Amino acid sequence: MSHGLHGRKGLIVGIANDRSIAWGCARAMHEAGAELAVTWVNDKARTFVEPLAESVRAPIRMPLDVEREGELEAVFAAIRETWGRLDFVLHAIAFAPREDLHGRVVDCSRAGFARAMDVSCHSFLRMARLAEPLMHDGGALLTLSYLGADEVIENYGMMGPVKAALESAVRYLAAELGPAGIRVNAVSPGPLPTRAASGIAHFERLLDDAARRAPLRRLVDIDDVGALCTFLVGDGARAMTGDTLFVDAGYHILN
Repeated sequence: MSHGLHGRKGLIVGIANDRSIAWGCARAMHEAGAELAVTWVNDKARTFVEPLAESVRAPIRMPLDVEREGELEAVFAAIRETWGRLDFVLHAIAFAPREDLHGRVVDCSRAGFARAMDVSCHSFLRMARLAEPLMHDGGALLTLSYLGADEVIENYGMMGPVKAALESAVRYLAAELGPAGIRVNAVSPGPLPTRAASGIAHFERLLDDAARRAPLRRLVDIDDVGALCTFLVGDGARAMTGDTLFVDAGYHILN
C-alpha cells in the first residue's frame, strides 16, 4: 500500500453510490494514506454513502446540498473544529434541470441555466473561498469536467457551456491562489456509467463510441480517475496548476 498522502486531510464532495467517480477518488486517496471528510446530498443518498464513508473510516460525515443555506459553511466549520486545517478538496457535483438538459442550448431557461451554474460551477468557487484559510501550508483543489466543455458533444447540451465556465474558473482560481501555494486543477474523464451521466439522452451511444474510437480502445473506470486525482493532490504534482487533465483513453485527441 502506498502512503503518498499519509497525514493529509481531504474533503470529498459528490459521492452518490459505489459507482460514483468521487468514490473511486475517495477510495484511492484513502489507500494512499489520506484522512477524509465525506458528504451526501440528501437522506436518500445517505443510505448509499454512509457505508462507503465507514469503509474509509471518514471521521467527518455530513449532509451537503450546496443549494441549502449554511450547509457548505457547516461542513467547513466541522473541518476546522476537527482537523484545524485542510490539504485538498474534490468537487464532483453537477446539476442541470432535465427539461433544460434535454433541450437545445438556445432554448434553455434563464432559471435552469442559473441553477446549473450555481450548483456545477459557483459552488466550486465557494468551496475554494472556504478552503483557503484552512490551507495554511498550501493545498490542492480539484473539480471534474468533461470534453463537452471544449467541443460540441451530442446531447450534452447546456452542460457544455457550464463546464466551460468551470474550466475557466479553475484557471482564474489557480492564478489567484497560487501565491498561497494552493493548486487548482480540473480532471476531465471519458464517459462513465454513473448515476449523474444517466441523465444525458442516448448516453449508451456515447459510451459505445468512446470504447470503439478511443486510442486505447476501452472506456475508463472510476479507478482510473481515482489514480489521477490521487496523484494531483500529492507532492508529485506540486508544480502543476491551472490545467484540465484528460483521463479518457485518449479520446480527446480525436476529431
